Amino acid sequence: MTDPTEAGGSADGRLPVVVVGAGAMGGEWIRMLARSPYAMAVGVVDLDVELAAATVASAGLDGVVIGSSVAEVAERADAAAVINVTVPQAHRVVNEQALRAGLPVLCEKPLAPTVAEALRQVALADITGELLMVSQSRRYFNHLAAFRRAVAALGPLSTVNAQFFHADHEPGFREQMAHPLLVDMSIHHFDQLRSLTRDEPIAVRCSSWNPPWSWFAGDAAASAEFELASGARFVYAGSRCTPGSQTSWNADWRVWGEQGSASWDGDDVVRVEADGVGIDLPDGREGIEGSLEEFVTALRAGATPQNEVRANVLSLAMVEGAIRSSERGGERVVLADLLEASLADAIADERSDDVAALLASWTSAAEGIATPAWGSAPATIASGGAR
Repeated sequence: MTDPTEAGGSADGRLPVVVVGAGAMGGEWIRMLARSPYAMAVGVVDLDVELAAATVASAGLDGVVIGSSVAEVAERADAAAVINVTVPQAHRVVNEQALRAGLPVLCEKPLAPTVAEALRQVALADITGELLMVSQSRRYFNHLAAFRRAVAALGPLSTVNAQFFHADHEPGFREQMAHPLLVDMSIHHFDQLRSLTRDEPIAVRCSSWNPPWSWFAGDAAASAEFELASGARFVYAGSRCTPGSQTSWNADWRVWGEQGSASWDGDDVVRVEADGVGIDLPDGREGIEGSLEEFVTALRAGATPQNEVRANVLSLAMVEGAIRSSERGGERVVLADLLEASLADAIADERSDDVAALLASWTSAAEGIATPAWGSAPATIASGGAR
């Protein structure tokens, strides 16, 4: 297999990768890779091999190795990394196969269905020494970067407000989820909150429900209030089955601080009401292209990307904390308590001796996700966009 710290396996220096999952999102990744200057798909894995072949053909690619085994396809294709675009319940299995085969992984969100399973993957990444990064692709928008800079100039914050309302028809596993909003969409917005403010959540109260007209099986609507470490509050409301007045997929944001306020419509309008604060719009790659760029750049520099697995655990804890609160009638859930309970569950559930031993050696979950991450320095983003 190709060493990812070297120039790459293709003539033009692009990193050779295997894409696991050839469904709708997998197809988006494969088509993006066909034009990417950073990586190229040399293999595609799916249990439905005919689907994989059809997806590769639709992207106009030739010579791509296709199969149903991650390790086998990666070996045949001489791949240097894996992009995991499977359904969420398959993420851990695929990540473990790749990491134990010596392959770094860029995994679609959500990393895992529970924080306990995420902690098991943190330990696995430590044991193998390979990079595991979560593709929180909605961090990578130029207008979000401009908004982040404006928010940083507001001084101490009081309130952050985000609203997401959409009529989202996606037949398949999403419409059968118990919490399709919180698990599949709010994870983006919760992660954006952490990227936007650098202010970590400490507790949450949440209510979720399913409107009578909803086409989702589970709760497609929710409202939540998070207490942040600074004392500020993050107030969130959303729905995936709202026919009118729809927001951006990135939500609609308002922030109030000591020096004024700022807003972002989630698309291309950033406004600031604060003396001396302007709007500085970078020019970087966005969405999954930005996520891929940071992954490849981090691998080659031996640096730690912002969404390395440890850094993503608290975003997942926001989701699980919100769900627990909702299921307990809006009870306040302290995320530090959730993390420690999740570590106990992770140790009890883990069947690999090496992973279980490492988990048991942690004095706390907080210690486990604060241990030195893969790499030793911030990644340099070649496109120049703020990340």
